[in-house]
Amino acid sequence: MLVGVGTARQRCEDPVEAVDALELMRRAALGAGPPALLERAGLVLVPRGTWKYADPGRALCPSARTVVAQLGVLQQTLMTRACAEIASGAVDVALVAGGEDRHRWLRAKITGASLPETVPGLPPDEVMEPKEDILSPLESERGLILPVRQYAVLETALRAAEGVSPAEHARELDRLWSAFHSVATDPVAGRKDMLSFPYRKWHCSQWNVDQAAALIFCSAGFARSLGIPRDQWVFPLAAAESNVMIPMTARPSLHRSPGFAAVGAALADLTGISAPDVDHLDLYSCFPSAVRIQARELGVTGRDDLTVTGGMPFAGGPLNNYALQATAEMARVLLEDPESTGLVTSVSGMLTKQAAGLWSCRPHESGFRWEDVTPGTEAVPLVAGYTGQGVVDGYTVTYENATPAQAIAVVSAPGVRTVATSREPLTSMIEEEWVGRPVEVRDGHFF
Repeated sequence: MLVGVGTARQRCEDPVEAVDALELMRRAALGAGPPALLERAGLVLVPRGTWKYADPGRALCPSARTVVAQLGVLQQTLMTRACAEIASGAVDVALVAGGEDRHRWLRAKITGASLPETVPGLPPDEVMEPKEDILSPLESERGLILPVRQYAVLETALRAAEGVSPAEHARELDRLWSAFHSVATDPVAGRKDMLSFPYRKWHCSQWNVDQAAALIFCSAGFARSLGIPRDQWVFPLAAAESNVMIPMTARPSLHRSPGFAAVGAALADLTGISAPDVDHLDLYSCFPSAVRIQARELGVTGRDDLTVTGGMPFAGGPLNNYALQATAEMARVLLEDPESTGLVTSVSGMLTKQAAGLWSCRPHESGFRWEDVTPGTEAVPLVAGYTGQGVVDGYTVTYENATPAQAIAVVSAPGVRTVATSREPLTSMIEEEWVGRPVEVRDGHFF
């Protein structure tokens, strides 16, 4: 079970006074439970951040076996691994921790302050890596390398599937994100300038934050031996994840996520609890399309209580660490409402990999169980040099200095897909629906 959660954050305008990400992780870990827990940790798992430490887990627990998970590994995978090793008897205590200090480094860049360089040190005992790449070469070549642009393409595809106008869609995004903003206790400031249609700055995950989280897991027997009260235990009921890695532009349907549908079904099979029946939710919230697609696949559309933190644009979105922040907050919510259940989802890449964990203060009669539900989805072939007729599946318009700069469209032709760009017509693509329109593709451009 989860017996300790800790979080740490700072927002120092003077970067010299601010502590680094490792110190934030240490503070979060110390706040998660009594020292005896950390001293007995046999396993420490840390998701890779933007920092340069080789093995932060070793600094947190010198005698533990250490694991660093590279970008592209689901954060839920680390929590599942911790629970599985405890359940098997391999370790008594496991720590999952992560953190970022991007605001500290941003302030150093702005002020010209000099910060000490990180000495990488020795490698961890194990490095977990994804099996495939998140981006395709074609996406990089045609300007779809930034997450905001990829998720914006997903958003327009979903908008078209819902059959709403661009104006109605804009109101829905503001309604959804206003609900997230109202939950955040200390919202990160987000501007409203357009970045990539239909996304403004405040629709995006705010990753320039200094935040860390730590989760301590142990067995029931060990918790009793340390005298940890039963009313401080939170049980992982089940976890499910999908690890197929298909680039966004090669997915058969841009507005769907078969992985999340499979994750939700698996959790229901493992526990008898379906997502619509869960009391508290935190859906991974890097961009609105991520939340909206998850809600559709999990069957929780129509609910406004989709976050317990305020989400990544308002509570902060530390790279590769938010799901730990959300799980820590979910544990606190459940301890205050011990008869309830909570669901926290994880995303890797551009909604590339999907996972969720189901939690409660009441254990499941079957104990903790997990399942890899990677579906056998076939990718659509991507063709960089395609010439001919096609249909727009999703698109975005990028901005430079508050001015529309370039349109990028994902275009389908019989049996293949391509990505094409155009500088015209930008205004109509903002005001009208272009998904489903026929276009001519030539030399990487659409007309």
